[in-house]
Amino acid sequence: MGSFLNVVASRTVDGRPWWGTQRSSCDSCGKTLGALELIPLLSWLLQRGRCRSCGARIPARYPLAEAASAVIGVSMSLRWGVSPAALLALVTGYFLLLNALTDIYSGYVYDLFAWGLGVVGLAFRLFGGAGAVFDGLLGMLLGGGLIVFIIFASRGGMGWGDASLMAGVGLSLGWKLTAAALYAGFMFGGVVAVAMVLTKKAKRKDSMPLGPFLALGGITALLYGPAAAAFFGLTPGWPWG
Repeated sequence: MGSFLNVVASRTVDGRPWWGTQRSSCDSCGKTLGALELIPLLSWLLQRGRCRSCGARIPARYPLAEAASAVIGVSMSLRWGVSPAALLALVTGYFLLLNALTDIYSGYVYDLFAWGLGVVGLAFRLFGGAGAVFDGLLGMLLGGGLIVFIIFASRGGMGWGDASLMAGVGLSLGWKLTAAALYAGFMFGGVVAVAMVLTKKAKRKDSMPLGPFLALGGITALLYGPAAAAFFGLTPGWPWG
């Protein structure tokens, strides 16, 4: 999944189709890659991070995306076991990774992928009945609405793609886990921003992509959100508990 999602993100940013028969190739020499060169993580390690044909370095984003996908898959499976919640958690986690990658590569969160998460989440919630659907709609209003408020309050300090992403997250997670995702995402982003300013790697008015931190917040909510809800005497809602 990590290898596939990285291809989707990279080709979308480059304006190339990621579906169909187009084969993966080296970014430097254009050589079509064989099956042994496409084994996630292992191929990169065995080739010492270089193309077998031209010797050019393979960008680190490839193994990093594959490793991130592995962490998501393992952590969600361990947290939710064999259950309907595990399926939605995995799909949500992979969608979040995809949106984070496009934001890192281009500075954009694409509505297609952000709302794609929401459509899948809402469709899944149909199996939980009217209460589960209503919970998802409240999550959409909370997640997307808060970002829209910040956009207007800051006069464009955030992008509309972030609003679409959090609306999609809300439809998938429900309002309680969405609240946890927002809190965690802003905390992660704030800590990194302060660290970059203190180390003089960025200035106070410099912009940075928020999508990866919102995605990390969503993944954190999937893992620890139910426990946070229980701490406040709340149930996380279907299918989370």
